[in-house]
Amino acid sequence: MGPTVLFIHPDLGIGGAERLVVDAALALKSCGCKVQVWTAHYDPNHCFSETLDSGISIRCCGDWLPRSIFGKCFALCAYIRMIFLAFYIVFLSGEQFDVVFCDQVSACIPVFKLSRNRKPVLFYCHFPDQLLTQRISLVKKVYRAPIDWLEEKTTGMADCIVVNSHFTAKIFQETFSSLSHIQPDVLYPSLNISNFECSIFDDLSELVPVGREIVFLSINRYERKKNLILALESLCALHAKLNSMDWEKIQLIIAGGYDERVRENIEHYQELKSFAEKYEIGNHVTFLRSFSDKQKLNLLHNCTCILYTPSNEHFGIVPVEAMYMHCPVIAVNSGGPLESIVNNVTGFLCPPIAEAFADAMEKFVKDPSLKVTMGKSGHARVLEKFSSQAFTDQIYHYICKLTEYK
Repeated sequence: MGPTVLFIHPDLGIGGAERLVVDAALALKSCGCKVQVWTAHYDPNHCFSETLDSGISIRCCGDWLPRSIFGKCFALCAYIRMIFLAFYIVFLSGEQFDVVFCDQVSACIPVFKLSRNRKPVLFYCHFPDQLLTQRISLVKKVYRAPIDWLEEKTTGMADCIVVNSHFTAKIFQETFSSLSHIQPDVLYPSLNISNFECSIFDDLSELVPVGREIVFLSINRYERKKNLILALESLCALHAKLNSMDWEKIQLIIAGGYDERVRENIEHYQELKSFAEKYEIGNHVTFLRSFSDKQKLNLLHNCTCILYTPSNEHFGIVPVEAMYMHCPVIAVNSGGPLESIVNNVTGFLCPPIAEAFADAMEKFVKDPSLKVTMGKSGHARVLEKFSSQAFTDQIYHYICKLTEYK
């Protein structure tokens, strides 16, 4: 029996960070580790399917604490929830574990490091939290100053720091000046390939009108930072390039994680729908919210190409999932996609401009064989660079090395 690993995560919903946590837990479980996942929020109706049927123990505590204060102070509340969760685990739960896997919020690390029965901590940095928000006003700057200081100091308390890409590693060192002596390792997220092995797929007849042979797909949460508006703007620009016959073959599906507890999700969904109606492309756009894993497989299998619109994305698991499913990707030429996508081979890397995306989209309209050739190249790249076995071996190595601290 391997070491017991305790995962602590703020909100075990549906997103890239949550996908990483679930895959890491499953990877360590496959190596003989006992795995326990603790979170401040978990909804069985809004989660990855593996959390329901893989035998991973999930415990929730602290969800009664507020997520915001009058729609503000999300970071402060997240820190408080995670610190409370860590205190509960260490002093009240009776939980026994050998090592802690923490991600997203580092503020809980001192609880594990300063307790009487000290435990080693691995911190997985998806991206520095302080860079995920703007400081427009003086009030915001004053509010964020102690939070940013705490993030840097507590991150440095981890025994092992791992990041999701070389891009994030560079940003990590630029952001946390007092941690410049730390060179974080890169552990690329991987695919649990068994989740993508399917021989029977449904068509998209319920989502796509008859005759729409070329389907572009965007998969991202309904958040403004994901720049989903670029997909709609690109569709408008593509419309201007095509004759009426080709235009009638085109459909865009915007599929995104959607949580009714999150006001931004609700607002941005309406903003996107309003944009589509204003520019008269609404009948060529399908909006899908909080789809199932099976629906995602059907979307990736049937679509022509993925539009991946965030700029400076920390890593981005969607392009990797798409490439494994033989689906080319058009992505912004910054951040993680520079490490996952090979330009002109597995897809196209473009500046975040509608015209540039539309030019790439037009290539799939004029040359349908591109999907097949780029799709094959993308699948091979995932098997070579982002295999689940490499991910499993690397994370198990970190855990075994940390348990030597005991």
